[in-house]
Amino acid sequence: MREVAPTSSLRSLALPRLTRGTASAKAAFLSGVLRLPTSTKRRLAGPPVVLDGLTLDLDTQLVLRLKKVAREPDVETLPVPAARRALLAQTRLAGGQQPIGEVQSCRVAGRPGRLYVPRGRLVRDHGAGDPLLVFFHGGGWVYGDLDSHDPLCRFLAERAGVRVLSVDYRLAPEQPFPAAYDDALAAYRWVTANAGWLGADTSRLAVGGDSAGGNLAALVALEAARSGLPLAFQLLIYPATELTRSSASHRLFGKGFYLTTEFMDGCADAYLPDAAMQASPAVSPLVADLPEGLAPAYVATAGFDPLRDEGEAYAARLAEAGVPVEAQRFDGLIHGFANWVELGATNRAALSRIADALRVGLGVGDETRTAGARTPAHALARGLRDTPGHVRRTAALVGRPEAADPQAATREAAEVEASGPASDAEPPAEDVAR
Repeated sequence: MREVAPTSSLRSLALPRLTRGTASAKAAFLSGVLRLPTSTKRRLAGPPVVLDGLTLDLDTQLVLRLKKVAREPDVETLPVPAARRALLAQTRLAGGQQPIGEVQSCRVAGRPGRLYVPRGRLVRDHGAGDPLLVFFHGGGWVYGDLDSHDPLCRFLAERAGVRVLSVDYRLAPEQPFPAAYDDALAAYRWVTANAGWLGADTSRLAVGGDSAGGNLAALVALEAARSGLPLAFQLLIYPATELTRSSASHRLFGKGFYLTTEFMDGCADAYLPDAAMQASPAVSPLVADLPEGLAPAYVATAGFDPLRDEGEAYAARLAEAGVPVEAQRFDGLIHGFANWVELGATNRAALSRIADALRVGLGVGDETRTAGARTPAHALARGLRDTPGHVRRTAALVGRPEAADPQAATREAAEVEASGPASDAEPPAEDVAR
């Protein structure tokens, strides 16, 4: 029997389901395709993609192929409002409905926020606060919101066993730089002043984010060190650290791997109308002076991401300055994998590793410490320590089959439960008056 060509197979298989189905039907279809035998997925995805000595993850390659076959328009070709809706639909599809103990809507320094409380933290010891991650979403400072990163925040909270406060910030082009940074810094200052209301321990606070959100988190961490604000940890997921976009990875991966040069150019132009600002330390932490007392960091990058090199360069700069840092590259993955909570065992395994780094960085498991006798922030990253001036690099889970356990990640996915309804929390009186 003549074998059907992969492109024809995909087109007949995917078009009706990805262009006309409901969101839940599309999600079920994608999950089913990714559970096919490896040999079938390889035939549908095409030959392995090898670039810069790395092999693209098979599930990722197949999803990219499906997107192309379904003829989805590139978001950079759409007007900003339509592109925002398209990206939100994509992240909801890829993120799924993740379990969480409780979700509270709140206001953070006048901006919308969402507090995620993992199931293990629902019953509080009122003599002590919980570890808390302040999270800034990605989206090129133009796209994204609380909803686009809801699945990721739920996953990080539950897996790491920490509270997560997701903060919305003003977006370009309506509000260009410095609006997003000002909102992020104001939010973190507010958190340090209102930690008790949030149920947080000020000695176990972290900032984090992905892509543009990673950029904001890194800049907030720099200012926290300059200002003496308490900060224990940085969780930087493929952060944008150098906005001139001049690295080799930008040239290698700027087309065909989801995040495109055209998309990045459009975001930079919207966020920074003055192009000369792209090289400023005010927006590019890679060229900023690093103050004393900078919090330990975990920096995750993706092998097929245009932002890969600048993220790894920033980790190296931190290490040279004596900051405890762990850099981990997930070899076979692309930019945006953190939003793919529900798509592919390799993505799930990578996110589990990131959440585990957060757990270690905030000292989860050291709950026997008494209130008022907390471990100093610089000691909480004991798992990230290495010889000063050197980055601790760890084996990538993705792209090295012997290091990954996709079966475990698949088992985790099978345990996803329906989440309880969100509740609206009243903010402190101070914030009501804003």
